[in-house]
Amino acid sequence: MSGRARLTLAAFGATLTASAALLPLVKPATWIFTAAILLGLQSAVGTATRRVPLARPLTIAAQAAVTLLVLTVVFAHEQAILFVLPGPDVFAAFGALFEAGVDDVGTYAIPAPNTPGIRLLLVTGVAVIGLLVDALAVTFRNAAPAGLPLLALYSVAAGLSGGGAGGLYFLLAAGGYLLLLLAEGRDRLSQWGRVFGGAQRSGRPGSAAGEGGPAFAPVRTGRRIGAAALGIALVVPFALPGLDGGFLGQSGDGEGSDGQGGTISAVNPLVSLQDNLRQPKDREVLRYRTNAESTGNLYLRLVALDQFDGTAWKSSVRPIQDVPEDLPWPDGLAQDVRAPQVTTNFVASPAYNQKWLPMPYPASKVSISGNWRYEPAGRMLVGDGQDTRGARYTVTSLDVRPTGEQLAGSPAAPDKLRREYTRVPATLPAEVRSTALDVTRGARNDYERAVRLQDWFADDGGFRYDVNADSGTGVQAISRFLKDKKGFCVHFSFSMAAMARSLGIPARVAVGFMPGTPQSDGSVSVGIRDAHAWPELYFEGAGWTRFEPTPSRGTAPDYTREQSAGGAATPSAQPSTGASAQPSAVPSASESCPPQQKRLGECGQDQAAAGASKDDAGWFAGLGIMGLAVGLGILLVAFLALLPLLWRTQTRSRRLGPAADPVSRVLAVWEEINDTAWDYGVAPDESQTPRRTAARMVRLGELPPDAADAAHRVARAVEEALYAPRPRPATGLTEHAHTVLRGFHGSASRATRLRALLVPRSLARVVWAAHDGWSATRDRLRTRTAPLVRALTRSPS
Repeated sequence: MSGRARLTLAAFGATLTASAALLPLVKPATWIFTAAILLGLQSAVGTATRRVPLARPLTIAAQAAVTLLVLTVVFAHEQAILFVLPGPDVFAAFGALFEAGVDDVGTYAIPAPNTPGIRLLLVTGVAVIGLLVDALAVTFRNAAPAGLPLLALYSVAAGLSGGGAGGLYFLLAAGGYLLLLLAEGRDRLSQWGRVFGGAQRSGRPGSAAGEGGPAFAPVRTGRRIGAAALGIALVVPFALPGLDGGFLGQSGDGEGSDGQGGTISAVNPLVSLQDNLRQPKDREVLRYRTNAESTGNLYLRLVALDQFDGTAWKSSVRPIQDVPEDLPWPDGLAQDVRAPQVTTNFVASPAYNQKWLPMPYPASKVSISGNWRYEPAGRMLVGDGQDTRGARYTVTSLDVRPTGEQLAGSPAAPDKLRREYTRVPATLPAEVRSTALDVTRGARNDYERAVRLQDWFADDGGFRYDVNADSGTGVQAISRFLKDKKGFCVHFSFSMAAMARSLGIPARVAVGFMPGTPQSDGSVSVGIRDAHAWPELYFEGAGWTRFEPTPSRGTAPDYTREQSAGGAATPSAQPSTGASAQPSAVPSASESCPPQQKRLGECGQDQAAAGASKDDAGWFAGLGIMGLAVGLGILLVAFLALLPLLWRTQTRSRRLGPAADPVSRVLAVWEEINDTAWDYGVAPDESQTPRRTAARMVRLGELPPDAADAAHRVARAVEEALYAPRPRPATGLTEHAHTVLRGFHGSASRATRLRALLVPRSLARVVWAAHDGWSATRDRLRTRTAPLVRALTRSPS
């Protein structure tokens, strides 16, 4: 098998193995067979056109044309001319199918059904990636950049599948790319010629190491290096701390899933918080019923961020354990603080995928099925290979209601807790602490300081809530926020927690959801735009206590504001009385169900989560399709930008390769040296003799002695080849050309080297060749059509 044929098969296999990561997105995944046949036809056409041979752009154009024909036959043959040729009706049908596919992506949760629209999106995407991989690796014989489209394909699939594209698909994609690189390496080695040397492998005469035996040393070494690199890529992430179980691990997985303990390495849920708040349309993530007196304080907490290293707030790596039947009594909560029990029943949307379980704080008992683990320090539940999609669970929690007097009289926190939760980075600007001291000047205790900080952010400091403000979690972001006085909940909670710590008050940041919106049926709906972050400060006797510094978001706790005369809550916070105030195992279903919810099968008992699956899955899948389109656009732009480099590399390889006769080889090497000088700023002068041309490029290019000697040697070989009656064969031409290239590269500036690499001046030869070709074609057309023109213009006799 030839080297190019081996490369073609490797490119086909690499694309197909990377496409396997898309399999979890659609069921049944029969579209992969259509994509495989299309990739095979692309490879076959590329092989045939390269054997002709056609110019590289024509090869790619032929493959694209065959791809269009196959897509026409498979998806729009009824609108095609003769059931094969695409016409205006075919493109209209493609447009309708693409639109339907986008609508289906926005309608169905993953895994989506194999509708014609979705199938067209998948097959077309794989075909485009396959065409790029084949063009880079086989047509231009440069396999390394082909990893970019393969990486884009795998990354989009892994992101959309929500963890479904796991270790097996990564191994397939990485293995396919590795085989592609090995095929290219073997092809390059084969161009060196037959390998001699080494001991014979058998006692038979002529059984050299290169003849039918095992691969020779360079090939074996390449394979071993590739296998070792792949193994390191798989093993190292598991050994590094803080990578959530390694690159292949499912989000939320912890060690020790046998129930004997373990640790968790938390994923910061703030990554998408700003994007959630910016959504033009709210989408329900869960719904609940509760017997709480008021839902205004029923914040649903996902995770607590207790470490601030100057660049970000994040969760500590903590030990986890099985979920106990009754959770321990909260740290620091005294028995004399009012804390009635509240029972709440939750139903999460089938499209809400989160490894942390949203719960009121502090929970005292959780009833949920599945593989969940308990983290005692933060009183959080985290899925061990489990997520919240469609989860139904009941939480018994404490509605902690300390009074201002109790918080004001709080004794000092334990030393260990104070040391851990008042730690601030050395890079924290001094203005943060000085501002905190100014705001809290005159306060008599930590409680008053905390309330003054909250009121300063929420009311007195002139801050403005702005979800479009630049995000950031480090010390510089806090300084910028205190100066600009605009931001969203992340800025307010992080800044207040940092300022509280600078004053010696233990503080951390909680991330989760605000209480949500009461519905007419007595349930409460929590949407994606209810995502929120708030600070928690520790007071001995009350434990971790919520504060609300963000203006126009949430409600400030009663213990931080003046009470009304009667002490009653506002009407909006009062729950309806009667049966709806009591917890129910399942939220009641309404008498009607919209058609789109019937389509997803979310009516009846699942009505609590209705509306979230369609919108949430559609938004994420639509974002994925948009990301794929943007990624392909970026790859196309990068490919076009690299075309001059690819052309120049291929031209140099052709000129310095074998030639039909010695004279042609000498002239080709001389042309390559002249173009190299041109690329580095020495324009060609065809009026000069070869010797004077060499002297000129040595002088203008400031070549070192070895490069100058090489240029003169090739110039003398050119003169001998052109003028000697019997020219002698020249030796070392390729080495001389490379020596001249190194000489120009070493003496040129960085900008000149970069231009010679990416935008070579000798690219003008392509324009000249195109112009000459067009002129020749035009002359031939004129010659052939001249008799017809004369016949048409001849006047009748």
